[in-house]
Amino acid sequence: MFQQTDGYRAPVWPPVESEQRPMMHFDFQVGDLDSAVAEAVALGATVAQFQPQENVRVLLDPAGHPFCLCLDEG
Repeated sequence: MFQQTDGYRAPVWPPVESEQRPMMHFDFQVGDLDSAVAEAVALGATVAQFQPQENVRVLLDPAGHPFCLCLDEG
C-alpha cells in the first residue's frame, strides 16, 4: 500500500544515525549497467553520490528512495 504523509523526509543514503533510513529497497538485475543507469536517469532517477560496489549502481527515485541496478554477470 502507498500513501502520502505530511512532513515527509527523504531517506539518507548511505544511512546516517538519527536521519531517515530507507523504508524499502529494490535491487534490479540488468545486463548492461551503463545503459540501465542512463535509462533510469532519463526517467527521473539520480545517481547516488556514494557507490559501495563496482558492479552495482545506487540510484535515488524522485522522492529520494534508493534502489540498486546490479550487473547480471551470469
